[in-house]
Amino acid sequence: MNTITIPLLNPNEPEALLAAIHVEEGQQVAAGDILCTLETTKSTADLEAEADGYLIGLQNDQGDTVRAGDILGYLADSPDAEVPEIQAVELHPDSKPAVPDGLRISKPALALAQENNLDLSDFPSGPIITEQDVRSRLRAAAPITLPDTTFDPTSMIIYGSGGHGKSVLDLLRMLGTYDIVGFIDDGMPPGDSVMGLPVLGGEQVLEELHQKGVQLCVNAVGGIGNIKVRVKVFQRLTEAGYTCPAVVHPTAFVEPSAVLSPGVQVFPHAYVGSEVNVGFGSIINTGAIVSHDCQLDDYANISPGAVLAGGVKIGLEVLVGMGVTVNLGVEIGAGARVGNSAVVKDDVPVNGIVPAGTMWPRP
Repeated sequence: MNTITIPLLNPNEPEALLAAIHVEEGQQVAAGDILCTLETTKSTADLEAEADGYLIGLQNDQGDTVRAGDILGYLADSPDAEVPEIQAVELHPDSKPAVPDGLRISKPALALAQENNLDLSDFPSGPIITEQDVRSRLRAAAPITLPDTTFDPTSMIIYGSGGHGKSVLDLLRMLGTYDIVGFIDDGMPPGDSVMGLPVLGGEQVLEELHQKGVQLCVNAVGGIGNIKVRVKVFQRLTEAGYTCPAVVHPTAFVEPSAVLSPGVQVFPHAYVGSEVNVGFGSIINTGAIVSHDCQLDDYANISPGAVLAGGVKIGLEVLVGMGVTVNLGVEIGAGARVGNSAVVKDDVPVNGIVPAGTMWPRP
């Protein structure tokens, strides 16, 4: 029996949209047949069957967000084969820490726990323990030394040190307006360095940093696979008393009549047209065009090279992929995802999905 796992399409985006499933439970497939289509903001890829067999144990539905390493299903010798249970990874008898009975843990997570001699007995036995879970536990136990600072209206931290965080850092350095103190990252150990800037710790250091005088933050968690993660970061920052200013790269052009809400990020060579209104926490990425009279609700994400014609309305938490074209006056409903290079000629419903490279509405 062959296990079908979700590949890592982009090192900076471990999560992907399951844009399409091309097979059904129990269906017979041949090696090379396309099982599903995965999509991130940077790429689209088809996942092919590695062997002949019958698809069993399909774990997801079209439109789900999946993570690299997740099990999509299995290829078995018959459609009636028993779906295997996910078993805990066993350590060598002489190695530590030991895996408690009933604990399910991924191989990378176990390797990290073993390397740091972490006791796994405190982890819950229900969900699969991931590398992220282990890093969070290690971070909580690690000593943190925060910089001594006094109030400075230009002092700023960046929440998230992945690919988007690096882009944000370069944007801020180009502006030359802020004193960047360091990164906050829930998945990196304190003391690490990213592009010459220290990782100060996770969310647990926010309150102390604020007390030390840092009151500005840029949310660099893109939330591509799950926008709720980005929204939660904004909630944490608000609760801790931080202000998230709008930041605009010097090469971007924003018309004087446009309105940018707090937390908005506008990246290089983007254009924001006349009387555009951009909601809180939205991202207008590199080379994107948002034409006159467009209205973007909170947490919209307009990916590189996307073009919104005049009067387009973008709902709450919408993702518009790379190279997308949206026609004049179209409305895209809250929570919708528009795949890379799609052409949108009519309204998209709430939570709708427009597959990459397609014409909407479908013929």
